[in-house]
Amino acid sequence: MAAPQLEPPALAAGQPRASGRLGTRALYEQVAEQLRTRILAHTLAPGSWIDEQAIAAEYGISRTPLREALKVLAAEGLVTMKLRRGAYVTEVSERDLADVFHLLALLESDAARVAAAKATAQEIAELMAIHDELESALGDRDRFFAANERFHMRLLEIADNRWRVQMVADLRKVMKLNRRQSLFKQGRLEASLKEHRQIMAALKARNAGRAQALMHAHLNAGREAAALA
Repeated sequence: MAAPQLEPPALAAGQPRASGRLGTRALYEQVAEQLRTRILAHTLAPGSWIDEQAIAAEYGISRTPLREALKVLAAEGLVTMKLRRGAYVTEVSERDLADVFHLLALLESDAARVAAAKATAQEIAELMAIHDELESALGDRDRFFAANERFHMRLLEIADNRWRVQMVADLRKVMKLNRRQSLFKQGRLEASLKEHRQIMAALKARNAGRAQALMHAHLNAGREAAALA
């Protein structure tokens, strides 16, 4: 792999690129973000050992900020620390996926209930605009997943519980270690879009109970697809 290039200082307050040496923003945060990007893209594959010496040399840093970054990723569930063996990209088991989807179904279905009851007309319109992106992105997997992520996270923001938002964001990072393959293999894109249509209709109708039930069923269907992948 070619050596990364140093980020210019002007980018220090913004988002670092997916590859490149690191600027002056909190160093361990930049390292964590770069490694997170590589893990979620499967450039660092699930189950693979993270070679701290090689990565530190690649980024032109000491191992201290790298180890701090690995602690952050371990807290998010993306990295597993093994005694006397170092850090590994988390390998998600069927049990792990079932547990993650179970929690997502509980947290996000409750958020759908709250959002259906309290969302403003403008917020419903925002969700509808993201849903329209999902409709138009069915043939483009990357666009579909990006719009899907925005829809779910915007719904959580509207429900307005910051602890739930944080927990779901971390759970969804773990889910991404496997979820795309399961959706493709089981034809879940089309089914997922149909489920989103029903959820959106319930939100627009302000039917809190139906929105909650549909979101719960939507995430349970994702769990079943993951189990079958």
